[in-house]
Amino acid sequence: MSNIPTPHIEAKAGDFAKTVLMPGDPLRAKFIAETFLTDAKLINNVRGVQGYTGTYKGKRVSVMASGMGMPSIGIYSYELFNFYDVENIIRVGTAGVIRPDLKVRDIVIGQGACTNSSYSRQFDLPGDFAPIASFELLQKAVKSAEDMGIKPVVGNLYSSDTFYDDSMGLSKWQKMGVLAVEMEAAALYMNAARAGKNALAICTISDNPFTGEATTSEERQLNFTKMMEIALEIA
Repeated sequence: MSNIPTPHIEAKAGDFAKTVLMPGDPLRAKFIAETFLTDAKLINNVRGVQGYTGTYKGKRVSVMASGMGMPSIGIYSYELFNFYDVENIIRVGTAGVIRPDLKVRDIVIGQGACTNSSYSRQFDLPGDFAPIASFELLQKAVKSAEDMGIKPVVGNLYSSDTFYDDSMGLSKWQKMGVLAVEMEAAALYMNAARAGKNALAICTISDNPFTGEATTSEERQLNFTKMMEIALEIA
């Protein structure tokens, strides 16, 4: 295929499985590969964005980092969907509380993703696009979690272009019942829709912007394993 390797991915045709787990952190991608995959092989390390392919319970699965934010996951998911023939991308990441009943370490699944981004403008649509997850992946993820004794919270995420935000806008999203804030799902869902592929975001609540409660970077990298297992079971 003439489009590969890309400026951002050095893998060859066929190196990626049909399903790719996509954490933001390259070290989390490495952790998933080393902890859960059998015979994991490093297939990408351009810019330190590590990608691996191996097997999980006999299924061929890939994992690759997305980096932070919608522009970054937008590039990687676009190339995986359109150049590497990937069918499913499952984001496994972290999010901050918006809905007040959620607690740090809860697992949320993004049925949809609101955003303050202009990402959809590239499609020149005559209105607003509502980015949503693949229903098939969503349904499987909920069942997988419940089979593991986990009760995930399903609803809208808010994908923000800003991490340090002076607008105090989260309370307004709270009034709309939005679960949590993160920085990638909306772009991932839009790219999947445009490519006719499937995407899902499974996030662990890592912090509460309203109370200041937060997990450590080490815990985020190494201990949020339940969402990883949910994703692997449906890969």
